[in-house]
Amino acid sequence: MIRKQDFERISDNVWQIPQSFRDDMRAPARLYASDDLLEDALQDESVNQLVNTATLPGIVKYAISMPDIHQGYGFPIGGVVATQTPDGVISPGGVGYDINCGVRLLASHVSVDEVQPHLKKLAFAIYENCPSGVGSKSNVSIHVKQLDEVLEQGSEWALRYDYARKEDLNRTEEFGKMPGAAADAVSKRAKDRGHDQLGTLGAGNHFIEVDRVTEIFDANVADALGLFPDQVVVQIHCGSRGLGHQVCTDYVNDFQRAVREYKIELPDRELVCAPLSSPEGQQYFKAMAASANFAFANRQVLTHFIRRSFEEVLAGHVRDFDLHQIYDIAHNMAKVEEHDIEGKRMQVCVHRKGATRAFGPGSSVLPDDLRAIGQPVLIPGSMGTASYVLIGTTGSMAQTFGSTCHGAGRVMSRSKAKKQVRGEQLREELNARGIIVRAGSMPGLAEEAPQAYKDVSRVVDVVHRAGIGRKVARLEPMAVIKG
Repeated sequence: MIRKQDFERISDNVWQIPQSFRDDMRAPARLYASDDLLEDALQDESVNQLVNTATLPGIVKYAISMPDIHQGYGFPIGGVVATQTPDGVISPGGVGYDINCGVRLLASHVSVDEVQPHLKKLAFAIYENCPSGVGSKSNVSIHVKQLDEVLEQGSEWALRYDYARKEDLNRTEEFGKMPGAAADAVSKRAKDRGHDQLGTLGAGNHFIEVDRVTEIFDANVADALGLFPDQVVVQIHCGSRGLGHQVCTDYVNDFQRAVREYKIELPDRELVCAPLSSPEGQQYFKAMAASANFAFANRQVLTHFIRRSFEEVLAGHVRDFDLHQIYDIAHNMAKVEEHDIEGKRMQVCVHRKGATRAFGPGSSVLPDDLRAIGQPVLIPGSMGTASYVLIGTTGSMAQTFGSTCHGAGRVMSRSKAKKQVRGEQLREELNARGIIVRAGSMPGLAEEAPQAYKDVSRVVDVVHRAGIGRKVARLEPMAVIKG
């Protein structure tokens, strides 16, 4: 059992378990947290999982966890690990089952007062146009060949079929298309699960929110992004649906053999991995990238139907119902990137599981109009609480391989939340606060109750103070759409 006294305090918001803590550690384990968030992290197995990731072959600098850390599969959720290429490992558990689960932020040109009279109709239209829930089926019909195109082209496929605008791709991580994707690396079972799910929200913690901008922290960056006080914006939080889940399942099973073949010793079988340069590692990377492209396209198709919903409800009632994209960002991904490691420029495979890329100003991977300010970072809160827009920093590049937190982080399991919270009562409480809820499942609503999560404001304050993400704007929900 790891205790608080096992950590060295590096700074007010950075704690470290030294490499000497365990004989099998190849690097220190570093956690970003305040005192109270560290105490929260010690309540489950997440810190032990963080230490376990420090044993992975090829790891550089240190294993990292963000303040929203909580227990996951193999890696903690909130974990960041970089391994040196070509022979450092890649691990499906370091990406997670919902490959490229991520967040997209759309912004309107109108204020809350203009939309408020139409909010109930708008929430209903989004709920009707954007299928949600377990097993939900898409409004978009594609044949098998088109699914392969989605897997290899991502948002470029959506653009070709009029579900996207060129400027949407410009404001999407990797411009909406992960390089190296191969449809033939994805199993038939995975394709069968994803075939009818393009443009669907799913269940669990996935949501669509109509939000208002309640506070601006950095006026210059907010202005550059097109954000202003009392503005109506929309968040989409979802990923690669059943397709990505099956891809992870397939390769976790395949890598059990790879671990034995490459004689990799691990403290937890959930950390199964293979050298990135190996045939197994390369095959997983191709399948993961294809799943990520499915997720980019999925959020893009949802964007199309949200825009349609705004038009159906608001046309003729508000001066400008159009939605433009602020950014789309992943928080379950492994990517090959270049970073400065001990004074040398090094190519590494960065696993971000429940962590968000947060590249700073000047990054060559950003579009021209964002390069001077850095990459937008989208941090959703728990249902009924605030969310945040941050901007990437030079600090994140120096400290965390250009990474920051991804949300609030659970403190209560889904089963425990369902025992303690009634979905119907929660919906009534949110309605009493002026938050409209459209949900297909009351038990599913209870699972995502605000009390099941950490306070996202405390999480964001840690990364802001640590310099690995700077606060730009605060958002609060007006309507929540869930499966």
